[in-house]
Amino acid sequence: MEYRSLGRTEIRVSLICLGTMTWGSQNSEAEAHEQLDHAFGEGVNFIDTAEAYPVTPVSRETQFLTETYIGNWIAARGRRDGMILATKVAGPSRDPVRLFRGGGNRLDRRNIEQAVEDSLRRLRTDYIDLYQVHWPDRKVPSFGVRGLSRIEDDADTVPIEETLGALADLVRAGKIRHFGVSNETPWGLSEYLRLSREKELPRVASIQNAYNLLNRIFEQGLYEFALREDVGLLAYSPLAGGNLTGKYLGGRVPNGSRRDVARQFVRYDLPGQSVASARYVAIARAYGLEPAELALAFVNSRPFVTSTIIGATSLAQLKMDIGSVRIKLDEEALAAIEAVHREMPDPCP
Repeated sequence: MEYRSLGRTEIRVSLICLGTMTWGSQNSEAEAHEQLDHAFGEGVNFIDTAEAYPVTPVSRETQFLTETYIGNWIAARGRRDGMILATKVAGPSRDPVRLFRGGGNRLDRRNIEQAVEDSLRRLRTDYIDLYQVHWPDRKVPSFGVRGLSRIEDDADTVPIEETLGALADLVRAGKIRHFGVSNETPWGLSEYLRLSREKELPRVASIQNAYNLLNRIFEQGLYEFALREDVGLLAYSPLAGGNLTGKYLGGRVPNGSRRDVARQFVRYDLPGQSVASARYVAIARAYGLEPAELALAFVNSRPFVTSTIIGATSLAQLKMDIGSVRIKLDEEALAAIEAVHREMPDPCP
């Protein structure tokens, strides 16, 4: 396993991060614990979750089960030391969570403090290594949207300074070690960095955004922050919701797949997706790789990526995904990928 520094912190995390979004819906607690056992046996030390999980789909009956499963594993295995545990507070874009948690999803002090206490209890731990803001409090482009026509009225938006101040106090209290952002924009990230400098507050350590062969918009502005400011990318959706595995080509929807059980996720149901996916699948086959291996190896190779978040519903998938760290794409394969990207850039933002 390869390890990379988490921002400017003292923490080093595995290149593969174990994602948990399906635990509690598509995966049982026993399956979740099996995945944890295998991943840590392979050198993975980084696990990512959220108070909003599972989200395939979100329901009152399953919400918070993911953190609960992880907490039960920590208690049963006694493996908290050596684990880098990341979770998230839901921003206002996560409407279902607001309904089930109560009190609103605003990123103000009261809600953040409540969310942290709830996560600590479910995770059965005294501290969280990386606490992430799942969505900004303000309106930002979301799945499938390339931009906004206007800026929303800030009167109903919690200022980033308040959010950062609450996170800083949690760091001082020892309840979180570091914090990160997710689904953030260049402007938002720059504000966190500016306020940290001017107010002498803790510094953002990471940004968790989508990044894959079908969506490389991180390269259009955020990559420079990642490299110049050491705010590395925790890349989620590296397989583009499973589309880059090729399993959905030809209109197939396998039983139990994400597209089958979570029909609300339409981010990758856009024109050009299937054609681009087929092109990348063909490149993988030409180089003797599984399509998932090519897609993951590409993300792993990017210099601005700190860790690639993988999620699997089966142990066989998990083994292949973790094994991607051993695959190094040569210049010819990378050139083939770039040729497709130039012709069909970012069909699924």
